[in-house]
Amino acid sequence: MTRRLATVLLGLCAAGFLAAPAFAQSPDNSPDSPAARESRWQDLEKTVFHGKTAAPSNGVVTLDAPNRAEDAALVPMTVTIKPADKVKALWLIIDDNPMPVAAHIVFGPAADPREMKFRVRVNDFTNVHAVAQLQDGSLVEDAKFVKASGGCSAPMGQSEGEALKGIGEMRLKFARPVQPGVPVEAKLMLRHPNFNGMQMNQLTRLYTPARYIDKVTVRDGDTKVFDMDSGISLAANPVLSFGLVPRSSGSLTVEVSDSSNTLWRRDFDILRMTD
Repeated sequence: MTRRLATVLLGLCAAGFLAAPAFAQSPDNSPDSPAARESRWQDLEKTVFHGKTAAPSNGVVTLDAPNRAEDAALVPMTVTIKPADKVKALWLIIDDNPMPVAAHIVFGPAADPREMKFRVRVNDFTNVHAVAQLQDGSLVEDAKFVKASGGCSAPMGQSEGEALKGIGEMRLKFARPVQPGVPVEAKLMLRHPNFNGMQMNQLTRLYTPARYIDKVTVRDGDTKVFDMDSGISLAANPVLSFGLVPRSSGSLTVEVSDSSNTLWRRDFDILRMTD
C-alpha cells in the first residue's frame, strides 16, 4: 500500500467512515449494525480498488480467522486460494483498523499462492476481507467478522530500546527439505516492533513514534516469489507463511524496508538448509 493511500484511509477513519465503537449487538441504525458495516466496506472498497467491487469468492479465496481473538495484538489469519494459478494478487483488509490494508501481495512466477498465513492487530470488532485479483483483473472476496478490541494500542510490554534490539533480523524455515521444482511452505520470521504510533509508553506516558514494515520482497534467484506492501496492522515481529516453487539455484533473497526508509536484506541458500 502506498503512503498516499495510507493517508487517504486514515483521513476516512478520522471522518468516521471506517471506525466506530465496538459492541457485540446493536440496533439496525447504529454504526455497528451489519448494514453500517457493509456501507463502510463499500466506501473502503471504492478507495482501495479505485471504484471496482469484489464479487463473492465461490471458493477461489477463503479466509480463516478466529471468531473471537485471544490476543487482539496477535491475531492469526490464513488465506487459502484455489486454484492458485487463477490469482495474481491478494489483499488482507481489516475494515475498522486505523490503516485497514494489512497486506497487499503481488505474486510472481516462483510463488505457490495456495496458502498464506499472517499475524495481525485488530483494533475493534470488525469485518476482515481477503480480496483476490484474478488473472483477468476481476476481484473476488471472502469475509469474516472478528471480535477483538485494542490490538493497535496494546503496549509492547518492553521498552522502546528493548523492542528495537535485533531489528531487521530474519529467520526462514521450511515445512520439509527443499527440492527444486517441488512446492513447499516457507515461514519467514522478521524482527521488528512495528510501532504504529498508537502505543503509549507506560513509564513516560508518551506515544511511541510510528515505525513499521512497509514492504517485503522475496526473490528466488532473479525470479519473483512475491512483493508485499504493508502497514501498521501487521503484528510486532511479523511471521509470514507462504508457498513457493524453488528454482535450481536455491538462492532465496528477502528484502524488508520500513517507514523510516531502512532496508534489510538477507540471502538464504535454501537447498542447503536443514532447519
